[in-house]
This record gives sequence, structure tokens and C-alpha cells, in this order.
Amino acid sequence: MIYGLIAFIRNLLFDYHILRSVEFHIPVISVGNITVGGTGKTPFIEFLVSILEKEFKVAILSRGYKRKSKGFLLANQSSTLDDLGDEPLQMKKKFPEVTLAVDKNRVHGIRELIERDNSLDVILLDDAYQHRYVIPGLSILMIDFNQPLSKDHYLPLGRLRESPSEKTRAHIVVTTKCPENLKPIEQRIILSEMNLYPYQKLFFTTIKYGEMKPVFSDSAATLLKEDCKTGKYSILLVTGIANSRPLRRHTRSISPKIKEIKFPDHHNFAPKDMIHIEDTFNNIENENKIIITTEKDAMRLVGYKDKVLPEKRFWYYIPIEVSFHNRAKASFVKYIVDYVRKNKRNNLFS
Repeated sequence: MIYGLIAFIRNLLFDYHILRSVEFHIPVISVGNITVGGTGKTPFIEFLVSILEKEFKVAILSRGYKRKSKGFLLANQSSTLDDLGDEPLQMKKKFPEVTLAVDKNRVHGIRELIERDNSLDVILLDDAYQHRYVIPGLSILMIDFNQPLSKDHYLPLGRLRESPSEKTRAHIVVTTKCPENLKPIEQRIILSEMNLYPYQKLFFTTIKYGEMKPVFSDSAATLLKEDCKTGKYSILLVTGIANSRPLRRHTRSISPKIKEIKFPDHHNFAPKDMIHIEDTFNNIENENKIIITTEKDAMRLVGYKDKVLPEKRFWYYIPIEVSFHNRAKASFVKYIVDYVRKNKRNNLFS
């Protein structure tokens, strides 16, 4: 109740313009959630980049959670985990030509990006739904299918950062991590429970898993999921994410022989963790065995410095992508691209 009251008062101060919000003369797309962790913001930002970078000059601005640097920092090819944090580093490695910066103060970060490059067409704000000091031109709210807002509670009892009623600030609501076989009747039920306004659009997405890739490209051989599906391989799953259930379910489809070591979200691996991982891996009684982790965890593992990682050649990660239900991808892409085209700075009078 105390947390909810504080969140309510804060939003009220913004609603009545007591706390000042800033709007920019450049398309700004915010991607965020009302709950803590685990809705798939990073792959969705990557999806937005993939559909926009062909036509527009794109920049990504992230807070850079758990980074050790301070203030505004523009990423480059030599940026590290300590500089950016795991998720921004992942995006920079995947899209090296895209401008990426980190700054806890999003207003300052946007101003810095615009000042340093006046040719930018659009800025993507990562995890900024609660950052109301910026008024985005387009706000995308992500909700986990497995964690409906109506059945959640405020922190610390549940995962809500603010009231579910604040979903009215979103232009687009995306229900993520849906089952692949989500039925039309289930979608209609969700739409009814959401009680969205006419100006809001609802999309349903699921996770699409890619082929396994070596965490350390110079140490491991390429291994296809099909190579493991015979049940020949044993898998040690190592995760440091908010919700590992979908990945665990997918990993079981690769091989039923699985053990898991789960760490908290954004976990910084320590020497004792590596000893635990190594001991668990060595105790698996199968000479055909590998370690699978997430792409986000792979960023922290590559940057791990305290001790040589055990068995580098056995480490793999599984990348994920966004997949839309109901062939809605084309409609979503058109909506996003049209917004940027209509609001580019060379289309504005001020």
C-alpha cells in the first residue's frame, strides 16, 4: 500500500504538471513495462532497430543498468560490460553501426544525442515507461502473458511498479511470451480484460528461439540443436534472468537431460559461482555435455575477469527474436514506420 501510494502521488505530480516533462522535436519511441523484469524489452528494441535502420538513422538510449560508468556515455566498438551494462552491450554488438548511449537521465541523454548528431531520425528509449520526465511520441507497453496485470501486486509483494491503470499512457500494448498456439478466443478475453481505449493498439507476440551459438567464438565448435535432440547430450542450463521458465521449457525440447543453475536477474558472476558451475558440470555423468545460457548472460560471461571461466569450449547461448501472432507483423511495422516518417525533424516546422 505504501509503495502504491508513492507511485500514485508521483504520477499525479506529472499529470498536473507539477513535475515537468519534456517533449522533443524528433521521433522518440519508448519501450517499457509496468512490472519489474522479464517482459522481453531487449529483443523488442532489437526488432525495432531491424525494421527502422534500413530507412532511418536510429539511436538507442538506455539507462545502462548495473554499469560502473557514470553520466552520459556514447558506446563504441571497444565499450565493455562495465561501460554499458549487459543489455546495451548486447545491442551494440548486434547492431554496431547504430548509435547507442547510456544515461540515467533520459532528458540529458536525448539532448546529448541530438547535439552530437543532428542527422538522427529516431531515438529508442529502453525501459523508460516510468521515466516521465520525457514525453515520448510513441509509447510501447510490454506485458508478460504469464503475469497479467490484473493478477499482480505492488512491490515488494508482487512485481508492479505502478498501478495497472497507468497503461492508458501507452499507444501500443504488446502481450509478450504468448504460447505459439494462442487461440483467437484467448486473445479476445485478454483484449476485454485490458479494457483499452480506442487510440490504443494491442499486439500478441511470442518468443522465437534461434540456433545455439558459442559464447566464446574462438573456443567452441558450432553445434546445432538437432545434434542434441537425440538425447545424446546432457545440458547444464545457467541463467541470470528474471524468468527462466520459457528458456528451460525450450531447452527441454532440445534434450530431456537437463540441470539448471539459476541466478538473479543481471547477476554479476563471482569466483564462487564459477566453482559451483564447474563442479556441477563435472559431476554430469555424460561425456557429451554442454552449458547453455542466455544471450544477455553471455555478455557478462565474455566480460568476466576475476578468473578463467571453466570449460570455455562447452559454453553456448540461445538468441531469441520477436514473433507476431495473427500475421500482425506487417500492421505493426507499418504503424511504426509511418510514425517516424511523419514526425522526422525535416517534416517539422519547429
